[in-house]
Amino acid sequence: MTPLHDVRAMVLARCAVGTPMRVARADAANCILAHDVVAAEQVPPFANTAVDGYAVRSVDIANVPVVLRVIGELAAGAAPTIAVTEGTAIRIMTGAPIPDGCDCVVMVEDTERVGTDSVNILKSVPVGAAIRAAGSDVAVGATVVSAGMRVTPMIEGVLASINATHVVVYPRVKVGVLSTGDELVDDGSPLALGQIRESNRTMLMRIVEEAGATAVDLGIIRDNEDDLEAALRNAVGAVGCDALVTSGGVSMGDYDIVKAVLSRIADMNWVQVAMKPAKPFAFGTLANPSGVQIPIFGLPGNPVSSLVSFELLARPALRTMMGFGTAAHRPEVLAISDDAVKRQPDGKVHFDRVHASWGSDGRVHVSRKSEQGSHQLATTAVANALMVVPDGNGLEAGDSVLITFLGADAGPTAAK
Repeated sequence: MTPLHDVRAMVLARCAVGTPMRVARADAANCILAHDVVAAEQVPPFANTAVDGYAVRSVDIANVPVVLRVIGELAAGAAPTIAVTEGTAIRIMTGAPIPDGCDCVVMVEDTERVGTDSVNILKSVPVGAAIRAAGSDVAVGATVVSAGMRVTPMIEGVLASINATHVVVYPRVKVGVLSTGDELVDDGSPLALGQIRESNRTMLMRIVEEAGATAVDLGIIRDNEDDLEAALRNAVGAVGCDALVTSGGVSMGDYDIVKAVLSRIADMNWVQVAMKPAKPFAFGTLANPSGVQIPIFGLPGNPVSSLVSFELLARPALRTMMGFGTAAHRPEVLAISDDAVKRQPDGKVHFDRVHASWGSDGRVHVSRKSEQGSHQLATTAVANALMVVPDGNGLEAGDSVLITFLGADAGPTAAK
């Protein structure tokens, strides 16, 4: 058996980062920036008020209370047409441009309206109070976001604020996902003896998307070598897939059309990984019509093994191809196991499915799901983390353990 870190290193060494491309801002969501973004516009573009209140001259409100004549009103989006002069004020709304003559704004809460054309100022404020200077958030020429950052919704907002309509990113990889087997049924029809519901492809499509890639459904390929070869070549050719994910047919001794076809047309490594579940794993490359080597991830057929293999091997590789760098890997977190875990030494690291939550002590605690079979996807569905159980005799309740969170909203649930 080969240690997990060695298998992962072998996979990552053959999964190159994609070529950066310029895309519209709207298409860059969750992608990794390949170039710095430098502001061509300042933010805010003009001096404006941070509060609702009155635009005044600080010299006029040095001694309060003082009554000033209101000579106008200025809303956000409107341009000033008159200036603040001695003894006057302009009613102003948050975000409106600062009129000429004004050097501070008094909050409306610190005033009292007097009749229809005057205001009583109750509080003195210094020069510059409640005024946001032009360029105070972003100056022209400033690096707003740096290469290597993920385009989050907040970053999209910043890009919009400086009119950055296009950015250079590492593109999402297009990942073809397929299942093989005459026994698979996905049309809702009654099962005949020997048939099973297709589930791996359904799950893998979603977690490929969750990883930030674009999933392409290649369907179910029946047990025919010619059909599978044609589907694989079409996927890396006309469909334009950047990577392929299959499940099943990778165990030692299996005779499966996946193994037969891939061994013939691709450069494959068939590996026994020193972990449980997901010991069998295959990885290699298939040349597309341009000669580019397209990575192929051959995952085990048991649903839980397929999930674990994807999480620990395929997911970091796909995210590496998309420029995620160290963020390609899910972080490991130290937690407390609330359960004892009994096991025997077998040369493998076990990855048990657990539920992680915040404990009353402010630490992350995990409870182990009792059913840990590689075919038992239903119990895995309610787990939110994988717990590392090192080779040996197991763990005692209260032991510190390393966990890796699962899912898009990775993290512990609220304390009970």
